[in-house]
Amino acid sequence: MRKNLYSAFLTLLLFVILPAQETEIYYLSGRDAGNPVDWEFMVSDGMRANEWSIIPVPSNWELKGFGSYNYGQDKNKAHESGFYRYHFKTKDAWENKKIFIVFDGSMTDTEVKINGKSAGPVHQGAFYRFQYDITKLLNFSGDNLLEVSVKKMSDNESVNLAERRSDYWVFGGIFRPVWLKIVPQESIDHTAIDARADGSFLINVYYSGIKKANKIEVRLFSESGRALGKPFSRKIDKKEKFAALKTKVSGQKNWAAE
Repeated sequence: MRKNLYSAFLTLLLFVILPAQETEIYYLSGRDAGNPVDWEFMVSDGMRANEWSIIPVPSNWELKGFGSYNYGQDKNKAHESGFYRYHFKTKDAWENKKIFIVFDGSMTDTEVKINGKSAGPVHQGAFYRFQYDITKLLNFSGDNLLEVSVKKMSDNESVNLAERRSDYWVFGGIFRPVWLKIVPQESIDHTAIDARADGSFLINVYYSGIKKANKIEVRLFSESGRALGKPFSRKIDKKEKFAALKTKVSGQKNWAAE
């Protein structure tokens, strides 16, 4: 049985000072539904249709007096779309970095534009995170306009069957936070970890934009901050998309259902 053993701190060694290479998170919405940020909003049908107004993000538009209520088993589905607008500015420190816009969840088909240009393909599916690289779409000398359109019912019937035809209310909207993720040109995209109860540890580190960096180093710590074993590393092969690193430690605190 696999166990959750410990947290991993990842260090991508570059030929620059490391503190300047940290990932920055900049929220465009509120951090949660209890602390939202107002965006411009209009819904295509139902309550308060076809008039630009203000809506807190994140939220479901029905709960804020827009659109139409319907239940998952209703034969007649509400097919309205919601249209969002939000203005934001960049920081000087973000130039020469990669910038992603990240959506933690929106119901359901979501199209994103930055300054009138598409950020990427329409995202389908409400309950998982998605992101776009918007670096080349940003205006670093002035205002930026984010436009988001959200369809309450998906154009993909399999999505509707999985998410919309259920024993609950069918809601629409950007219901989880939205933020910018600012990373170095040379950066770690994500990791995949397999940690075992016997102390064996495997991590796949996926990276991008590697030019100067030549090594990835991993350090493991307990929940209290105590180092577990010694740092371990591997040279970066620029022909590969990820680096696999292994180690084995002792003294870890294993997770148990009890």
